[in-house]
Amino acid sequence: MKSPFENLSKLQINKLYDLLGVHIYKFTKNQEVLPTIKSENIIAIILSGYAQIVNIEYNGNEMIMEDLYENSIFGTNISATNSDDCQIIAKQDTQVLVIDYNKLMNPDNLKHTYFNTFFMNLFDIINTKFKEKNERVKILEKKQIREKLLEYFEIENKKTRLNFFYLPFTFRDLADYLAINRSAMFRELKHLKDEKFIEINDRKITLLYK
Repeated sequence: MKSPFENLSKLQINKLYDLLGVHIYKFTKNQEVLPTIKSENIIAIILSGYAQIVNIEYNGNEMIMEDLYENSIFGTNISATNSDDCQIIAKQDTQVLVIDYNKLMNPDNLKHTYFNTFFMNLFDIINTKFKEKNERVKILEKKQIREKLLEYFEIENKKTRLNFFYLPFTFRDLADYLAINRSAMFRELKHLKDEKFIEINDRKITLLYK
């Protein structure tokens, strides 16, 4: 994933931090990240670690809305955090940089070349973020578990242009991401393996029909 600080020197990054008055927070594994995000107008960047935006359903089940890796961007207006049922959970020790949205959008910032570079990087990452959301919608529109799995495999295959890819999370998380029952998903994966559609080696999935 592209870094928001790509093509910026350490000196320029420090100047950017001063200009925007950023805050950096640390969260431990399983801790809720920025629980006040619903009431604060912010942009946040994952500096290190891994977190998930999850929707907690009435029966206690969790549905993954978004995975947040290093350099991922999320915020009040660009992530699925408006619902009271949504939480951001650190899946490992995670460091988050927070920017006040109003400070980010201050027109005076445009006087600084390092800010313009940073802002264009943000734009590229957010554009990719919305593309990934559209991919997710395309998957969730499928009715059958097999159809959802194969659609997901196709999307990942196009990213690598190879006949294999590495699952970016656990199979448990894959079921949550696809919004399907875990046991039913594992049964369908077994059928796909038995029918020689795929091979699975740990998190490596090879598409045999390509």
